[in-house]
Amino acid sequence: MMMRFKNNISGYTLIEIIMVILIVGVLMAIATTNFMPRTEKARFEATVAEMQAITYAIAGNPDLHHDGARSDFGYVGDIGALPINLDALVSNPGLGTWDGPYIDGDFDSDGYKKDAWNSYYIYTDTLLRSNGSGSNIDKLIALSSNALTDNNVEGIVHDAKIQPPGTHNSSLCARLIYPNGSGGMADDSSGIRADGSFRFSNIPIGNHILKIIYTPDSDTITQTVGITPGRDSKLDIVFPADLW
Repeated sequence: MMMRFKNNISGYTLIEIIMVILIVGVLMAIATTNFMPRTEKARFEATVAEMQAITYAIAGNPDLHHDGARSDFGYVGDIGALPINLDALVSNPGLGTWDGPYIDGDFDSDGYKKDAWNSYYIYTDTLLRSNGSGSNIDKLIALSSNALTDNNVEGIVHDAKIQPPGTHNSSLCARLIYPNGSGGMADDSSGIRADGSFRFSNIPIGNHILKIIYTPDSDTITQTVGITPGRDSKLDIVFPADLW
């Protein structure tokens, strides 16, 4: 006698399969919705951090100090001018005072020029822009190029009695040494007025050497002058002797 068994195991119906697909699709959509903002936020934060690093490379980090004075002025502090492009931050364009690379080693040779969306930064004058996200992310390197390259150095010279030079001013000279913007060094001279005042204009940011020379006694005062963006430097210089 042949025994017959009834198969009670049934397969998934088409409706059940469709429902599973719909549920999986909804879950994936939710996961994608939650994941994308985190990804975009990470890209935004990485881009902002890189743009800040580029800004420091160009104009220096104002938070870096040595012996109480700002010590970092970036590319402009060494050259006396803004870079013509971002390549100049890692490759010397043939300038004698170039002391780079100015970009930290965390960035590769080309990647620092692209944002986190792999779009090249737009660099114009003192504006750095990322548009890879579909909207602009802007970073100002300075309020203007003049703030980086066109500052004043002013001072008053006295002797040990805090007396102005008067008629002795013709024996006094001020010299300021700073990068000239073309890869060399400028060595400018300025006369000193009877009241002891002198002035230099169109000076780039950076730490520059100032010398006050009194010819008859061959006395010279030499000091470093720190020029920060958009701020005139005002100095009070006293010779440690009664010269006049």
